[in-house]
Amino acid sequence: MKILNFLSSHLLKISLFFILIFSVSVNATEKIKKQTIKALYIPLADHYAALVAYDRYRSEMKYADFKIMQMKNWDFLRAYFQEGSADMAFVMSPLAMSMYQEKANFKWIGLMHRDGNALAINKFIIKEITLSKNRIDRKPTAELADAMRNIHEDRNESIRVGVPHILSTHSVVLYRYLKENNLAFSIDKDNRAAVQAISVAPPKAPAFIKGQSARAIPAAFEQSLPWADVVETEGFGKIAWYSKDVMKWPNGHIECIAIGSDNAINTKYKAMQEVMEYIKIGGEDIEKARNAGGAELDEIVAIVRKYIPTHTSDAIIASLDPKLNVINYKNLDIEKAGLKQIMDYAVDGKILHESIDIDAFADQRFNRKMIGIE
Repeated sequence: MKILNFLSSHLLKISLFFILIFSVSVNATEKIKKQTIKALYIPLADHYAALVAYDRYRSEMKYADFKIMQMKNWDFLRAYFQEGSADMAFVMSPLAMSMYQEKANFKWIGLMHRDGNALAINKFIIKEITLSKNRIDRKPTAELADAMRNIHEDRNESIRVGVPHILSTHSVVLYRYLKENNLAFSIDKDNRAAVQAISVAPPKAPAFIKGQSARAIPAAFEQSLPWADVVETEGFGKIAWYSKDVMKWPNGHIECIAIGSDNAINTKYKAMQEVMEYIKIGGEDIEKARNAGGAELDEIVAIVRKYIPTHTSDAIIASLDPKLNVINYKNLDIEKAGLKQIMDYAVDGKILHESIDIDAFADQRFNRKMIGIE
């Protein structure tokens, strides 16, 4: 009997030992099974939530090995994503729709932010209008449009306005403002139009304004934050208005969206879903920090400058000013009606050639309610 008890006891210990080894092995295997999610971004305030998610939370992710890659310009991002070299990309909505028209092998999986761009003007336009001292009071009134009309008539030459890409929400916002003030808009060189939109890479937009001023040429740019704030904080231009006051929409107009390749969604669904959820958490962190100020905001500024050192602390803080509230990182689920607003103006302005099927484009499984988060 003693021998049987002895053997039983040792067999139990051996069994427990193997169960422990198996458990450790399973846990190790689970860690190994993390799937790489490579996301492309442009150095803009539009993509700050992704930077916060990457910096603060990538080590907490259970399914995703989250990686980010900064692109030099929108065309490079487009080509890189479309050739299948990334799982996700953060893209201006008209550009994303154009990409979808060309090759419908990806889906819209969420928003990156709402609102977030502004029109900055140089001194030769500033002198023709009266700007409020406080940026919060600068609205898209007819006064600026009248000044642009007069400048165009005097010079018989279109005023060039730099946008990050012709296929940008910025072009759409500019088109809407001009249309509502009866000014002609062109994306081609046509001096009969009061305003010509031209592509200017966001980091080069402040230099574009300075260069035109040096040649005594009236000019402007419609760009994402913080580049308009750079112009104002460094004293060689002024913000005329913010996009949120032109493209009005509940919770803020749609701007940059997150897209995911069909292949990544099909083979890495949980990892993709996890990354998108942490981006939304990163956005919540920014909203909390901007309202708290102090050390909390300093931490966000430090994260941004780690990955985008060209963004000055002053410009980041100005962009995130809670009183202005000109960009926000709330309500980042898919919103079809909001995208339709942008699409309809883009088609009307001949920025997009035709509409897309938004129902087919959107994958609402990434919305928080769909994954049990309210």
